[in-house]
Amino acid sequence: MTTTEHTLVADWASWHAEREELLREPHGWLSLTGLYWLDTSPAQYPDLPGTWRADGTGGVEITAAAADGLEVDGSAVDGTVRVEPVDGLPGALVGVGEHKVEVIRRTDTYALRVRDPEAITRTAFDGVPTYPVEERWVATGRFEAYPEPTPITVDAVVEGLNHYFTAVGEVTFSLGGAEQRLVALPGKTGGLSLHFRDGTSGRGTYGGGRILALADPGEDGTVTVDLNRTVNLPCAFTAHATCPLPPAGNTVTVPVEAGERTPPRPDLA
Repeated sequence: MTTTEHTLVADWASWHAEREELLREPHGWLSLTGLYWLDTSPAQYPDLPGTWRADGTGGVEITAAAADGLEVDGSAVDGTVRVEPVDGLPGALVGVGEHKVEVIRRTDTYALRVRDPEAITRTAFDGVPTYPVEERWVATGRFEAYPEPTPITVDAVVEGLNHYFTAVGEVTFSLGGAEQRLVALPGKTGGLSLHFRDGTSGRGTYGGGRILALADPGEDGTVTVDLNRTVNLPCAFTAHATCPLPPAGNTVTVPVEAGERTPPRPDLA
């Protein structure tokens, strides 16, 4: 192994250890045990006290007695409280003992996601399977910004649900002797995000595609595309996520045998 390859593997190992620790968080994606869609009629849901409803005006009403043990923003619910989740963002968290209930908004629909630290998907988690780290999966690419950010709509893993994003440009790079061109979205904390499918999707990697985060482009638009750091979306680990599918046309034309593979699903065993 060359010095460059050794550094690549060592840096990746440190990065991936942090990635797995994030997945192991008590109320992270591996803790999801339920996804319940709300309507405007008050309703009860499995293992949740109180009643919950979408109020039809952009919020969700939660009604419970103090003895039920529900908390919003650290305060006990005793009567009716209202929360206003924002479309596409992490939802408001309601405490229920060791559980957290995330109240989410997706377009004009509302849902509850239950997070339980004792979920089998978390307690049985033993790491994410990956392909070997190889230098051949690192390419120098170029970011071509759009004249103006462009709104796009993509489908979701939940039928009938859409996600709305703003595409900021396209990233091109060479792989397998062919130019690849992918629509780029803004990263959550800066940089760019590429959500794509490839020849391994559904055959070794999650069928809904995977995501690669890129650092901010250089002044000349240069970006490093390290496909060894391609990761699964939450819906690869749980049936209770509402992940987007890749933007139209975001398909790499060769199998990307790099990054994270399809994880085991103990909840389906």
